[in-house]
Amino acid sequence: MRRTRTRLGRGLGAIVATATAAVAMAAPQAAAVPAEPGPGRQAAGAEAGQACTVADLGKRHPLVRTTEVSPTITHFKGWYVTEGTTGSQTVTTSTQTTISVSVGLNGTVQGSFAVELLGTVGATLGLNVQVNYTSTSSVSNSISWNFMQPGYYGLYKGTKKVTGTYGSLNCNRVQQGDGSYALKWVEGPDSGSFTTYTTMEEGAVRCEDTVPANSIMAKAKTLLDCGAAATAGHTAGPVPSAKAAKAAKAAKAEKAAAARDAAGNDAEATASAKSAPAAASATRAALNCSADAYKIAVPGKPLSWGAPLLADDGVRLRPSTIFSAHLDHWRLCDVTENNGVLEATLWNWGNGGCATIAQPNAADERAVLRTVACTEDDLQRFYIYRDVPGSAKIGVQNKHTGYMIGHDRYADGEFLRQYSSGRPDGTGTYDLLKV
Repeated sequence: MRRTRTRLGRGLGAIVATATAAVAMAAPQAAAVPAEPGPGRQAAGAEAGQACTVADLGKRHPLVRTTEVSPTITHFKGWYVTEGTTGSQTVTTSTQTTISVSVGLNGTVQGSFAVELLGTVGATLGLNVQVNYTSTSSVSNSISWNFMQPGYYGLYKGTKKVTGTYGSLNCNRVQQGDGSYALKWVEGPDSGSFTTYTTMEEGAVRCEDTVPANSIMAKAKTLLDCGAAATAGHTAGPVPSAKAAKAAKAAKAEKAAAARDAAGNDAEATASAKSAPAAASATRAALNCSADAYKIAVPGKPLSWGAPLLADDGVRLRPSTIFSAHLDHWRLCDVTENNGVLEATLWNWGNGGCATIAQPNAADERAVLRTVACTEDDLQRFYIYRDVPGSAKIGVQNKHTGYMIGHDRYADGEFLRQYSSGRPDGTGTYDLLKV
């Protein structure tokens, strides 16, 4: 219910709330059941099997794989109204569940890919979901309600929590029935999960009310201690709800466990980063690298990927000269191929390190590409999307983050970075040139 309803509407109390919720929740998408979007609804401007161009090799679009919609109570308070205490009251509720919008590795929503994904989710389900980072903890916990009759009420705020999994559509060469090749959007290997929610609703429900199944109001009613609590002679005001307290405690414990896991992962990542040298040529023997060395160059221009000599530097666009000391030479190691997509570790001949995105920055849009000791962690593995045979053009994607590699501008010394959707101007397309 909106707080802006008229005094008459508020005066109808739980009857209006029930009727409104029945209408709002009548749509089939409100049910908390999985839904699998069909092909063609996954991304604006890109569908699996459609033609793409060389400029698209360094780009990706979201592919919604599964979704689930669950009515969720975020704030709740049991409230007893006696004769003589009816009328308008403002009630402060307690937090039951906190929902935060997130996509993949991000605790927040960063980059164009996440925004496009959540927009696609909303369009697929026909729901108005949050597409930017927000949390239900920012919602006011007070509810103003006009109680017209005595009784035991549950005042609530709630929403529809939307969760699911996603993949990506990437441009890659596909062999045709006649043996020729063409560039098409294909389902890429990367995947992840997302959480978002719809607009907030508020209202009041009594134990006597009949409410629609799978509705936000129905979820609120389950938190009422109906029975003795509904009929006993309570004084006016708050009524402790054992069910609500238990639900809130469980949600708090789940959130604390998730925070501990995240802290442990961060500590492990920090320790790993501190212990890993910038270059470790001794580890090269553990890699099965191709005999050929390659430059990864900007098409038609002299600058190419150049690895750093210093541990705190990153991979930059550099000219190839006699002084490059093989820092512009890369070998593909432990190469595998799945559905025409290559996966490889990129080992640098000059400093003996492997290309990676640093763990502390893994979720960041525009994080710099670096080289570290070769461990074949997924942060050091890359998908390579190729043009048709005879062309050296490729797009590069980090396996762990799913982000595409590109650069902001063409200039000597410009960093190579990761971009969630790739670069819109096609600067994420490179030439893989054998040296």
